[in-house]
Formats: sequence, structure tokens, C-alpha cells
Amino acid sequence: MTVFRIMHSPELLARIAAAKAAVLAQTELLHREFGRAESKWKYDGSRVTAVDVAISENIFQELRGQFPADQYLSEELAETDSPIAVTARFAWVLDPIDGTNNFAIGLCHCAISLALCEHGEPVYGVVYDLSRRAMIHGGPGCGVWDGERATRVSTAPVTRETLIGFHSPAEKALVPLATGVLSQFKIRGLGSATLHLAYVATGMLDGCVDYNVKIWDLAAAIALVRAAGGEVCFLNGEQLPIRRFDLKMKRIRYVAGSPAMCARLRELLRE
Repeated sequence: MTVFRIMHSPELLARIAAAKAAVLAQTELLHREFGRAESKWKYDGSRVTAVDVAISENIFQELRGQFPADQYLSEELAETDSPIAVTARFAWVLDPIDGTNNFAIGLCHCAISLALCEHGEPVYGVVYDLSRRAMIHGGPGCGVWDGERATRVSTAPVTRETLIGFHSPAEKALVPLATGVLSQFKIRGLGSATLHLAYVATGMLDGCVDYNVKIWDLAAAIALVRAAGGEVCFLNGEQLPIRRFDLKMKRIRYVAGSPAMCARLRELLRE
């Protein structure tokens, strides 16, 4: 188990303040272009808009001006055949709009997701939730804040009223594994992996299951869940610390929630 220190360095605290300011500076653009931005399609079939690119460039320009020695890693980097080695002490992992499909067509569940990593481990996450006009932020040793409210993961007993964020498997061979989860709990599918995981950190969802995500979808919200007393359990190989950033990485499968919730979800998926 990774052990996180409680006392943070001045270098880390300066970056946390800068991260929150950089994300907040992009929220006006996000709201103004919501449901209006023209879409294009990337080499992998995923959607991108000019707003994704602009937010990525704007946030990294602001942070680079303050922390030029850090590494900056975004989903909207130019396509490359070569993974990028993560070698700097501090690296930033950004999904400028998680839930671009929702954003482009005017469905409100989408978010800016910015993670600060130290030696490859997410140590602070900043998630701006467009649907609630709220910033969720925090990290191990700092707690988690949903706006002005301190939050923790849900520790409610696991029942049929338990709410699980869920993303259907892209690989049809995995569909049978999902039936146990679908039959046991109430399901919410928002179209944003970041928000599913961030809502676990706030206690709004009891847990989540996903089969289709990449590390930039998760990095910020992993820091949130860990800080809120929860776990993120990878099902197809450990993903942390991040040693390389690869736009063509394989999809991640994971469950998240309280330790008891994760144990139950893993049990159902094995069945």
C-alpha cells in the first residue's frame, strides 16, 4: 500500500494554489461554448472540440509560466507513436473536457480534470463539474472539498439501494462480467468517468465500475478518492505510479469506493 505524507512541501502547496486558479480561469469558456462547439474526430474515433484544445493550451501556458521544470501531459497532445517517459518530480495530467460527447451535444455531465502528480503518483486533483458549477479538489493529507463542503466516501451498508456509477464495457466479451453489478445495485451512467470517480469521493455515489478509461480520465479523481478514505482498485494491471504517458495505452478496468464496496464489487465481477 502506498503511504502518503501529511505535511506538504512549499513546492507542492504552490502548485495546488496554481492548479485551482488555472482551472477556474477556464470555466467561463467552458460554459460559454457548452453545446455550441463544433466537433472533430480523432484518429482513435473519439470526439474533440476546439474548446478541448484551447483549455489544454491555456491551463498549461499558465502553469508553465510558474513551473517551467514540470512535465505537462494532456489527452489533447498531438498524436505520437512513442510514449512519453514521465521523469520530472512534478507532472501534470490533464483531461481538458472529460465527457466531450456530452459537452458537444449539450448534456451537462462533463468536467475539467487536472491532476498534479509527484514521482508519478497523483497527489492532488482539481475537477470542475460543469453540471453543478462546482469545483471538487483535494489530495491525500489535504482532505477533499466539494465547493466549500468537506467530503468523505460513503460507508453506508451495501444494499440494493446502493448507487454505482457504471460505464458499459466496449469489449463485448466483458459484458457477462457486468451482469452481477447491474443486477445488484442502482446504476448511474453519466458519460463522464471523471465525474463518476469524483462523485465517489464526495459520497454522492457509493462506488463505480469502469472498463473503458485511460489514465487522464482518472488521475485527478484518484487523488480525490484516496484523500476521501476510499480505494481505486485496478483489475487489469497496476497503473500507478505513472511511468509513461501513452495516448495509445490500453483501456483501464477498475472499481472504486470504500474498502468494503471495492471488495463487494470485485467479488461480483469474479462471479
